Amino acid sequence: MRRRSLGILAAFTLSVAGLAGQAPVAPDTSKIGPQVGAAVPAFEGTDQFGKPHTLASTYGPKGAMLVFFRSADW
Repeated sequence: MRRRSLGILAAFTLSVAGLAGQAPVAPDTSKIGPQVGAAVPAFEGTDQFGKPHTLASTYGPKGAMLVFFRSADW
C-alpha cells in the first residue's frame, strides 16, 4: 500500500512539474458577458427572501456596482 501511495505521489509531482513550465491560457473575455464599463440592460430578479428588485431600484447616489459570484457550493 505504501509503495502504491509513493507511486501516485511521484506521478502527481511529475505532472505538476510538467505543467509548471507552461504559461496559463487566459480566456477571451471580450466574448463573455458585459464588458467593464458597458451599460447593463435593465433586469429584475428576486433576493433570497423572495422580494423583487430591479436594476433601477439598486441605484444609490453614486450609481450601482454589480458583482456576479458563482459558487460551487450550491
